[in-house]
Amino acid sequence: MKDASSFEAGSGLSQNELAYTKLKHRLTTLIYKPGEYLNTATLMADMALGRTPLNHALHRLATEGLVQIIPRKGVMVAPLSIDDALNMIDVRVVNECLCARLSARHITAAEITVLRATARSFDEAVAARDVARMMDCDRQFHEQIADASRNPVLIEVLRVLHARSQRFWAISLSTAGHVTEVHDEHQNILEALASGDADRAEEAVKFHILSFRQALLGRR
Repeated sequence: MKDASSFEAGSGLSQNELAYTKLKHRLTTLIYKPGEYLNTATLMADMALGRTPLNHALHRLATEGLVQIIPRKGVMVAPLSIDDALNMIDVRVVNECLCARLSARHITAAEITVLRATARSFDEAVAARDVARMMDCDRQFHEQIADASRNPVLIEVLRVLHARSQRFWAISLSTAGHVTEVHDEHQNILEALASGDADRAEEAVKFHILSFRQALLGRR
């Protein structure tokens, strides 16, 4: 996974998108800790960004629930709450089960190939004990399934949910036993989608999300 310093202006991103991408990376990988106050001048220096694109990114990330803009105090990294995580999981189950059914109907052989490659990359990250890369691969895996649903509204809903959930993935993916479970769950989802079995895909995705829920609760 790219670290924040590897997102270069030459990548084709606008300054606003570059600021958003770099800052979101630091938030979702817990480089900036939950509850920490962020100083705009420090952020500008750390990420070599201008004030305008940085402010644009902060407001965008506030709408996604990753930061809180507090009048007269500044910007705070949104705290992690187990209740928030459980609420998001409830919403994910409903939306990702629908997504799995749609994707099983529409996914192409080429998309299955890409999904298999992402699952292999996840396994390689596990072997390297690279939690940041695991998180990135897991996010890509879910986003690729969402893209296969062919429903742009659902895709956008899931991208926001995944962004808000990703900080909790850093916790669950730090558990050796859980990453083994994730490998098996990814394979079950893959095979269900490859066979075009909507019922099986829905059950596999639901099991995967509830397994994540259990991993979080086990760390309380």
